[in-house]
Amino acid sequence: MRTITIVSGCYNEENNLEELTRRVFAVADKHPEYQWEYILADNCSRDRTAEVLRELARRDPRIKVIFNLRNFGYIRSNYHATMQARGDAVIFLASDLQDPPELIEQFLPLWEQGRKVVAAVKNQSKENWLVFTGRRIYYHLIDRLADVTLLKNFTGFGLYDREVIQHLREMDDPYPYFRGQISELGYPVATVPFVQPVRKQGRSHANFYILYDLAMLGFTSHTKVPLRLAMFTGFALSLLSFLIGMVYLVTKLVYWQEFSIGMGGLTVGVFFLGAVQLVFIGILGEYIGAIHTKVTKRPLVVERERLNF
Repeated sequence: MRTITIVSGCYNEENNLEELTRRVFAVADKHPEYQWEYILADNCSRDRTAEVLRELARRDPRIKVIFNLRNFGYIRSNYHATMQARGDAVIFLASDLQDPPELIEQFLPLWEQGRKVVAAVKNQSKENWLVFTGRRIYYHLIDRLADVTLLKNFTGFGLYDREVIQHLREMDDPYPYFRGQISELGYPVATVPFVQPVRKQGRSHANFYILYDLAMLGFTSHTKVPLRLAMFTGFALSLLSFLIGMVYLVTKLVYWQEFSIGMGGLTVGVFFLGAVQLVFIGILGEYIGAIHTKVTKRPLVVERERLNF
């Protein structure tokens, strides 16, 4: 009997966990041909999430729980939990119920047909239209710039064969861009479209900083275009500045008494060039920061306790 391991990360999800596990095991009970286990990783929640997880694990030994020593961030905690899965297939879904557990039934037949990766793609969403539109623009942009073809509107919700998970372990990335890693491996991907529902309980903890961090991680992991753009922009502005300088020089020589250079144009030029320099120094800093994060080789998380392992 093959094992299916489901993985979810949790942070302040006390109101969603009961319904989440109920819906997951409702799907599992329809497929007794598999052995099921569910790993839930608590990223040092500040509400009653830990208490709810302990009670769920007490009632059902299929539920395994990891308690982190502190909050290690969305990326590291979820990835660490996924790497602990030992099933023949691993399914990752978010614990906020915006990844419908019922889609698991569509993943399994595709996996049985030999697909190593089955990705749920949210072509539509009931979330704020402005946020969803921003995400779509980002996915389109990074897909155009990346060295590999990245899945658009893919958040990581999907099924991964044991072989794929083993390759991810061998990468040993201390700060991984998961959806990009899947594309880097090159496995053919079966997609399952779905409409992402709105969050029922609690509030999203994906604030602007977290979303920005994910966006920059995607750029620094899969494209060098921003760095090349900085260099090309520097060349273009240098040429433009030279041409403007020559125009001013010739004009001043021809109309010495009438033409006054003035401080307005000079001030605007200085501020413009300064702003461009700061933007590209920031881009360079993002790449240096990504390198620093990877070479320090910190552990993904430090665990405080495990249940039912």
